[in-house]
Amino acid sequence: MTPHEKLIDDFYSAFHRKDHEAMAACYHPQVVFNDPVFSNLKGWKAAAMWRMLCERGKDLELTYSDLSADEQKGSARWEAHYTFSQTGRLVHNKILASFEFLEQKIVKHTDSFDLHHWMGMALGAKGKIIRWIPPLREMVKSKAVTSLDRYIEYKNLSAKDFANG
Repeated sequence: MTPHEKLIDDFYSAFHRKDHEAMAACYHPQVVFNDPVFSNLKGWKAAAMWRMLCERGKDLELTYSDLSADEQKGSARWEAHYTFSQTGRLVHNKILASFEFLEQKIVKHTDSFDLHHWMGMALGAKGKIIRWIPPLREMVKSKAVTSLDRYIEYKNLSAKDFANG
């Protein structure tokens, strides 16, 4: 296992344990996270998102596989099974993660998954309709960002609360 494959393994092993502090320790202070819902989360805000997901994901189960990395880039596949809290619907999301590294830490993390499929699972019939209407799709993404902002405010979080702040 290469050092960066171990770093990716450490990240997902921590996620499996819901250890957001260990996850944050894998990130470079200048990390940028993107996925189909959360765009351009920088630095400690990316770590705050994982903290929120770990704390709220009471029944979250995840598996990961296919770790691969060289000196600059890496990838992994992971799957999440959880109950979407807003609807009580079960979700099984399949994600392809890509990484870039700097100073032996993750500096860029991009998760790719089928947003249309996710919306159908998480939101049911409503999600199946929303997924075809771009303004409503953007509303779902905006609601997720607002939820993260409210979580940060409620917990009174700032850069000082994260290992790599």
